[in-house]
Amino acid sequence: MGAAYGLGRFLIAPLARAVYRPRVEGRENVPRTGPVIFASNHLSFIDSIAIPVAAPRPVHFLAKSAYFEKWASRQFFTAIGAIPVERGAGQKALDALDQQRVLLEDGRAVALYPEGTRSLDGRLYKGRTGVAFLALQTGAPVVPVGLIGTDKAMPVGARFPSTKERITVRFGTPLDLSPHGPASSGRARRGATDEIMAAIHALSGQDLANAYNEAPAQNPIERIKQVLPHERL
Repeated sequence: MGAAYGLGRFLIAPLARAVYRPRVEGRENVPRTGPVIFASNHLSFIDSIAIPVAAPRPVHFLAKSAYFEKWASRQFFTAIGAIPVERGAGQKALDALDQQRVLLEDGRAVALYPEGTRSLDGRLYKGRTGVAFLALQTGAPVVPVGLIGTDKAMPVGARFPSTKERITVRFGTPLDLSPHGPASSGRARRGATDEIMAAIHALSGQDLANAYNEAPAQNPIERIKQVLPHERL
């Protein structure tokens, strides 16, 4: 990540803590060394700032490559530990997981959102299996995270965050998902994902949507795919 990331950890994190005064619970649950996956609910753009600021160790997450096109935004996102990726389904999703696998194999911490995208109505949506696949593949423990109030601090569509709202970041007990089985098993991935989402729900207290957070289908084929049972990464 280079000098920009080091500078970000030195300057941005203390500044963000001073401005937003986040309530942080469960920091003692975060392993200080070795690979770890933070699996969090997703309510706001600033979630990807709140987790690195609150965590007791450096955290990396994937961000849309469009954020890195301009010099200023590229420096900012690099400073908070973001890594550019072409986001999407299918092969793009697998490529993104592969990037995170490399980070975990290097003993680093990564943050992911099992819901896939931000919740616009505040409910907790059904988890996609990519996080569980990564955990089962690498053996990395999963630390569930419950974010509270980030949607009020920076609602979807807002250009700038509010400094009047305090947020809460809750780190749960690390999950060992290996008893579910190998990463190659669809049943293991689904069971591990459901365990992750149950832990996030216990921390965030959100209402459950009992559905995937998906954009409206644009054509008949996409509508059929959303209705038919298939695995979402």
